[in-house]
Amino acid sequence: MRFEFATATRIMFGSGSLADIGPIARSMGTHALLVTGSKPERAERLSKLLEQAGVQSTAFSIAGEPEISTVQRGVALAKQRACDQVISLGGGSAIDGGKAIAALLTNPGAVLDYLEVIGDGKPLPQSPAPFTAIPTTSGTGAEVTRNAVLASPGHRVKVSLRSQLMLPKVALVDPQLTLKLPREISAASGLDALTQLIEPYVSCRANPMTDALCVEGIRRAAQSLRRVCDDGSHLAARENMALASLFSGMALANAGLGAAHGFAGPIGGMFPAPHGAVCAALLPHVMGANLRALQSRSPENPALARFDEVARLLTGSPTATAEAGIQWVQALVRDLAIPPLRRYGVTQDQLADVVAKAQNASSMRGNPLQLTPDELTDVLQASL
Repeated sequence: MRFEFATATRIMFGSGSLADIGPIARSMGTHALLVTGSKPERAERLSKLLEQAGVQSTAFSIAGEPEISTVQRGVALAKQRACDQVISLGGGSAIDGGKAIAALLTNPGAVLDYLEVIGDGKPLPQSPAPFTAIPTTSGTGAEVTRNAVLASPGHRVKVSLRSQLMLPKVALVDPQLTLKLPREISAASGLDALTQLIEPYVSCRANPMTDALCVEGIRRAAQSLRRVCDDGSHLAARENMALASLFSGMALANAGLGAAHGFAGPIGGMFPAPHGAVCAALLPHVMGANLRALQSRSPENPALARFDEVARLLTGSPTATAEAGIQWVQALVRDLAIPPLRRYGVTQDQLADVVAKAQNASSMRGNPLQLTPDELTDVLQASL
């Protein structure tokens, strides 16, 4: 047995923990680029806490998912204002954007020099500027991952800037920050977290440490995902989902993902489709395709037994089998009103292009076995 596990240097979890940000930031510098989502006013309390600790802040808002040009603008602003650290407050877009800005703030060259697939994929020669991630959604787990997903409209794809050096210095997870999330975002982000727990658990790169995180995360998500959608102010359920999201990020960073995320990158680059909702629409169909492929082509694969365990964790039944787990996810996707992919403009005549791009996605390498183009096409058709 041999594996590696890496995560953020420091993880702080707990309701009200945002209040501790002042001395943390002060230990890393005196001027922070404060990266937020589309509503920078949500960071007013954070700005005041930084000010009280003697840390200046310059605001940088990211509306929508970060693009290559977004990162370039953020780096230029950070250099202009002599920022010596980056703090992101928001969902996965704000955190990934901040992570990429921190990386390019200390490294020479352009974003494309380091991007996967469409760029040169060069390793980062220098450590990024100190980076702190403060999530306000429970879904991406980006606060503990080593990559930043960026959109390239010109290439119609989303790809990663990836390096072990990009793991945040601090991940501060305060479940209270998620209490006011709308139902739609709670559903999509929560199902993204669930996908990021199931895929690493059945991944061909799974290891005992990620297994423990996935099992506990799946159990908590199964107990609380519906509840946070029905009652967004339920703090215990929000805490469970914040933990599930955190665990999902730690798991995917060390065991990889699978076909649902392999599809999500190309689809997100080609269509105006939110990442979490795309993963949610795909998840039950990817699970079904993997199960059938394993049963027919790799019946000795340990992932088969893991799909049974996923079903037991989701349903709470000690006798549940993989099919029951897939049915549980299908019912959840239906009840939480996750739109089918056609809602975002995906059509039958575009499936071949999506499949071709997905086969080159890095997430596909973690799938328990290689799915054929026909099997991948069937997944997309079922998700339309």
